[in-house]
Amino acid sequence: MKKTIFIAFLMIFAFGATTTFANSSDSKTAPVATENKLSTEEITRMNNRVEEIRNIDKSDMTVAEKRELRKESKGIKENVRKGGEVIYISGGTILLIILILILI
Repeated sequence: MKKTIFIAFLMIFAFGATTTFANSSDSKTAPVATENKLSTEEITRMNNRVEEIRNIDKSDMTVAEKRELRKESKGIKENVRKGGEVIYISGGTILLIILILILI
């Protein structure tokens, strides 16, 4: 029992120190969270543009034009990927959840 309590306190202090040191920034203002949600209409429009870029005959284009198309398609793909709903969970959080489930 004493060993379990010791390990629990050790885990609490270990994860608490990480979040404490992570917040040591020099700026006085807090970053504002903005939502970057894309509507389905915007996503379909961007997907159609990517398909247009893929279907273009690039054999008679200059290198600069090809580079612009590549940058545009990469930018569109990145915007669509960012617009999706994704939850990121750190390794420490997963470990803590697993430990809590084991102890319960």
